Amino acid sequence: MGEVRATDLAKPFFVLYVVWHPSFELGEKIADAMMQHFRRDLYKNIVGGAGIPVVFRNACMPDNDIPISINPEDSEASAIIALVDDNLCESQSWVDYVKGLSEKTEESNKNGFNNLLFPVSFNKKALHKVNLSEQALRWDSWKGDNNEKTMRLISELTYEFCRMLRHHLAQLENPSNKNLENYLKKVQIFLSHSKHDSDGIEIATSIRKRIHEGHGLSSFFDVNDIPAGLRFDEVLLAQVRISAMIAIHTDSYSSREWCRKEIIEAKAWNVPLVVANSINNMDERGFPYMGNVPVVRLGYDVADVSRIDIVISRLLDEVLKDFLWRCQTHEIRKQLPSRAFLIPRPPELISLSCIPEGPELTDTASTETILIYPDPPLSTEEERLINRVSPNVQLRSLAEWKAGATR
Repeated sequence: MGEVRATDLAKPFFVLYVVWHPSFELGEKIADAMMQHFRRDLYKNIVGGAGIPVVFRNACMPDNDIPISINPEDSEASAIIALVDDNLCESQSWVDYVKGLSEKTEESNKNGFNNLLFPVSFNKKALHKVNLSEQALRWDSWKGDNNEKTMRLISELTYEFCRMLRHHLAQLENPSNKNLENYLKKVQIFLSHSKHDSDGIEIATSIRKRIHEGHGLSSFFDVNDIPAGLRFDEVLLAQVRISAMIAIHTDSYSSREWCRKEIIEAKAWNVPLVVANSINNMDERGFPYMGNVPVVRLGYDVADVSRIDIVISRLLDEVLKDFLWRCQTHEIRKQLPSRAFLIPRPPELISLSCIPEGPELTDTASTETILIYPDPPLSTEEERLINRVSPNVQLRSLAEWKAGATR
């Protein structure tokens, strides 16, 4: 692959391949779980899915004992997940097949990290037989049952896919931006919480601890990370704009001015956001702008780290979808009319406040503002409400806009 070029819209953008030996029964269950998580039917409410194609490579070709080969050049970016167990390692043809995939991804990545192989080790000794250069995900050393390990594998891979797509986006914006240092930068997490009930501080501390124990994500924990001499409010709001956010919704959260400011800032800048519901007794007045994003029941028992893991994983899903959207629409941005804007989540009333003002905004149809958002299309009742408030704003899902839909 040469220098990063304009995206070929005829190609799939990002494809996941799952490779496992047909005799490895657990492999099929893991692959099915990945399929269910990363690929979704856009018209069904499936948690987590990002609309990523997932392709299996376990069935062997006729008169052969290995599957069809994988060509990384068939998509703009790809990730190959190789489930390396004893069955695979005991077959020299399968070992050669996986080594061949390693060589292909290495060749395609001379100018970046668009195609990567992720080995998953189910037996450390068996992994040595394959002798791959890539760092493996160590299923064999993880604690828990197979379901828990599968969830961890999906979460670990999601974070790595975020790295890949962030780096790909940086290359699209600047083709010379392809060094390892940029790839290794961490995703930052802003923990928005209230200090006016003990639950908020305790839960935020537990999430931060869990983050550092797990993926090595860099969390931002307001006052503790504001350098001396700088203004509290300026640093706080600037950090919201460049982070993914977990809003820890405890009893006093909605009543605190700075918690509300952080939510509004996050919505205004379209940052990935997940609400962790930790109501203990009641919320006197729910803050309306906390909607339109995933809400995960966390509770206020911080001893249950499994719930914290679900919150972090759900946020990673949102980060992944955000990078996918920005990569997939990079070339489209260059084709947009002056009053058309791309937003990474379904529009809501607060989206209207984020539209830049300008002399073009009139009541004439020729200068209507268009908000383009990810599929599926907005529900009729939501669209009617927004149109009632701002009748000269058109709402179009990406597929509708591509098809040239009009009123």
